[in-house]
Amino acid sequence: MKRSVIDTVDLSVEEVQRLLDTAMDIIAQPEKYAHACAGKKLATLFFEPSTRTRMSFEAAMYELGGNVISMTDAGTSSAAKGETVADTAKVVSNYVDIIAQRHPKAGAALVAAANASIPVINAGDGGHCHPTQTFADLLTIYREHSNMNGLTIGFCGDLLYGRTVHSLMAAMARYEGTRFVLISPEELKVPRHLIKDVVEPAGIPCEEVTSLEEALPKLDVLYMTRIQKERFDDPAQYERLKNVYVLDAEKMKLAKPDCIVMHPLPRVDEIAVEVDDDPRARYFEQTLNGKYMRMALILKLLGWDGQSLTGAKEPAETYPGGPFSLWTIAEEDPAYKCGNPKCICAAERSIRHKYYIAKDGSRRCVYCEQ
Repeated sequence: MKRSVIDTVDLSVEEVQRLLDTAMDIIAQPEKYAHACAGKKLATLFFEPSTRTRMSFEAAMYELGGNVISMTDAGTSSAAKGETVADTAKVVSNYVDIIAQRHPKAGAALVAAANASIPVINAGDGGHCHPTQTFADLLTIYREHSNMNGLTIGFCGDLLYGRTVHSLMAAMARYEGTRFVLISPEELKVPRHLIKDVVEPAGIPCEEVTSLEEALPKLDVLYMTRIQKERFDDPAQYERLKNVYVLDAEKMKLAKPDCIVMHPLPRVDEIAVEVDDDPRARYFEQTLNGKYMRMALILKLLGWDGQSLTGAKEPAETYPGGPFSLWTIAEEDPAYKCGNPKCICAAERSIRHKYYIAKDGSRRCVYCEQ
């Protein structure tokens, strides 16, 4: 059986720590891993534009001694002819050993993983999840603060559509003493279901504010995000909000001496270039840490035992072990359809609609969690 990673919390805290340890060993002993994936192939299936994520996956596989087959333009693939994500995954499974897939529709990675015969890594599915960016974020925090407990993390900017924010919140909610400060305009507040299903059950102190200046002195980590034009249906709303937060050298005077600044990139205007020279700026290091963590994850899913690939695959999970993993799964019910236009269910009508059922009887789409 194969195992895929769709959400950050598909891996336990212990498994994430082993990824961190492997990444640190790769940094210390790159020669040990130079031929670890010799003879193995990675397919990067990118149905939407990407620079850092795609290139870091490809660099990761090459530095492990493997090879890469890339699809970087959906317009030149069979998807342009109407091929489904499920069929693409089945076909590509015949050519490679592992898939990294990026897609604009939430839940596309789960569909791919359910149909592929090899491991699938979610390289971003719409505004839903971006687990390997979160792994990069965790390694950045770990290398700077030496542990993951007792940290106050501020998230600033687009907290509604920012999948990197959602993934990192879910990941950090599992560590002791974590505190969140959520900095956003009213229109871009973090989704309420994330508060209800992740923050509150974990008992995390969580403060929601609109002022970056008010929040900065409290933080051990400031996670800036871009206001994402591509996630807005209303261009006028984007124009009104795009420059609502700008971190500059003057504001950095309010931050602690050991507060690090992170950003998933690309940035536009939300971090002034002058901040790049501040020793607390860590957003470019994040991109390098992403390569190391993707190397560690590829090794894990291909059966690395610390010395070589054993060929042993970890058991697959039918559904992601995310914040709703304790809910039950509803059978297909013709009376219920996911109404989210950004869900893979809306793009590919052949997909069976499935839902998580909460204790109060409410339903949440398995694919997009709305």
